[in-house]
Amino acid sequence: MRIAILVTNTDESPFAQQHPKDGDKFTALLHLVRPDWETQVFSVKDGDFPDDPALFDGVMITGSPASVHDPEPWVARLMAMIRDVVARGIPLFGACFGHQAIALALGGQVGTNPGGWVFGRTETTLTHRKPWMQALPDTLSLYAAHVEQVTRLPDGAQPLSANPACQSGAFAIGNHVYTTQYHPEMSADFIAALTEEMTEKLPQDVLNTARASLNAPADTEAFAESLARFFEQT
Repeated sequence: MRIAILVTNTDESPFAQQHPKDGDKFTALLHLVRPDWETQVFSVKDGDFPDDPALFDGVMITGSPASVHDPEPWVARLMAMIRDVVARGIPLFGACFGHQAIALALGGQVGTNPGGWVFGRTETTLTHRKPWMQALPDTLSLYAAHVEQVTRLPDGAQPLSANPACQSGAFAIGNHVYTTQYHPEMSADFIAALTEEMTEKLPQDVLNTARASLNAPADTEAFAESLARFFEQT
């Protein structure tokens, strides 16, 4: 398998330079369960897009501190590519910003979380189980870092998970689109470091909850397996 990773992360801070880039994180996620797969990274936030997504077995869109509502040219270009990829039936996965971008590009809506920041390890309950998700637990633990979420799914989308803080935790469209609001690519060490980096930006109650949540592990490998099976079945 050869997967294109579209990096949307705009963080170029000293903190970001001290940690693996998102292309490396998503490659490592896939290599947990499919170490022989190849990836090619495109920094779409810098205008680097694949010439033809159909040359790949699948496409992944990463998270970002940017908003899907930002008026940057690369965001509009990404939205157009999403519509093209979906129309051509090319397998497409999106996480956090990617999840929101796919929803918005296809006619859904994205808005501010009613409760503000969601941060740390979060549990989301599966509401539907696609064939590639059979190995996932009913309550899925993943890392979260978002202040916006999908508020209306696009037509034809099937919700896959929800919790009180985020009713659209994941969705699928047919068997060729798979998304999650969360960050399966983040390691325990990274989310712990990111939580401390966000000390001045997060409300104290959110910060306390985030720190306490990291005492238990995320279902990283189980999610990686679902992602690999998604690309394999398409």
